[in-house]
Amino acid sequence: MSARAVATASINLGQGFPDTDGPASIAEAAAEAIRTGKGNQYPPATGVPELRAAVARHQERFYGLSYDPGTEVLITAGATEAIAAALLALLEPGDEVIAFEPYYDSYVAGIAMAGATRVPLTLTPPHFRPDLAALESKITSKTRLLLLNSPHNPTGMVLTRAETEAIATIAIDHDLLVITDEAYEHLTFDREHIPLATIPGMRGRVISIGSAGKTFSFTGWKVGWATGTPELVAAVRTTKQFLTFVSGGPFQYAIAQALDLPDRYFTTMADDLRQRRDLLAGGLKDLGFEVYQPDGTYFITTDIAPLGEKDAMDFCLALPNRAGVVAIPSGVFYDDHPEAGRTMVRFAFCKRPEVLEEALRRLAVLAG
Repeated sequence: MSARAVATASINLGQGFPDTDGPASIAEAAAEAIRTGKGNQYPPATGVPELRAAVARHQERFYGLSYDPGTEVLITAGATEAIAAALLALLEPGDEVIAFEPYYDSYVAGIAMAGATRVPLTLTPPHFRPDLAALESKITSKTRLLLLNSPHNPTGMVLTRAETEAIATIAIDHDLLVITDEAYEHLTFDREHIPLATIPGMRGRVISIGSAGKTFSFTGWKVGWATGTPELVAAVRTTKQFLTFVSGGPFQYAIAQALDLPDRYFTTMADDLRQRRDLLAGGLKDLGFEVYQPDGTYFITTDIAPLGEKDAMDFCLALPNRAGVVAIPSGVFYDDHPEAGRTMVRFAFCKRPEVLEEALRRLAVLAG
């Protein structure tokens, strides 16, 4: 859809990347690292020490989680590699993995590459909250782990503390490992992000995954990380080394500085995105879309049925020519229950306000 946006000169509200870069001081730190030869050759397999220490400080600063940067932090080529490496490390063929559907698209591929079986817990509108009784009912003797994404892409759902604690109890009672994809951890608006690893009894069974791309608006740098016990991180490292081995040396030094930015950076970024969410959500509602207000992330899920539309795929394929805007049909994030997303469309609001306003002006043709 991003290629379609370029080909049709459309506004791209499809793929989740911002249209402005992150802090200039962090970009300059990356340039300085390149100029001075820091990271231009292979960095350490686990990541440069400066970044591993910065990740550990970040986890302590925001969540009170203490990690040893030498043995409990692993730097990866974005959160996507961390997810793939964790799945390949912790699963055996025939294992079962329970994950929220709709899925971030790499989950399906990662589970398949590990030879495991995907078991969906389908989230439904309008609030996309997980049915925890249904979650527990899906656990069998083959269930190995839970793959959780909160804040959740594509719905924007953020788990409550009560939900997080209940999931922790389920994991402990059934002796499950948990991979938590927390790429949007700082992009929450109406609800606090509660890492599962902070719940008593969970630190030893959780691999937590983070991403610099979303937090600092440098998605092309592909710097992510995994934190967990030495045993879990060592297992993930054994597969990661045969995926990319290492990556992004100079960017790692820059992200180490970014993670130490003052609190006002993180709060201002979230406040700014909240305003953009409200701008796009309000405009889409006025145009007749049913809008499901997200708690976090870059994304708004909508239903196009009130517009008289019956198929989101057809709608999104035609939208660039009809209105000069690109969006994503939510059905592509469903694999087991595609009908659940039949009339739902995802829009990204991580764009400049003037771009969102122009997109809404163009979309007004649909109401006509």
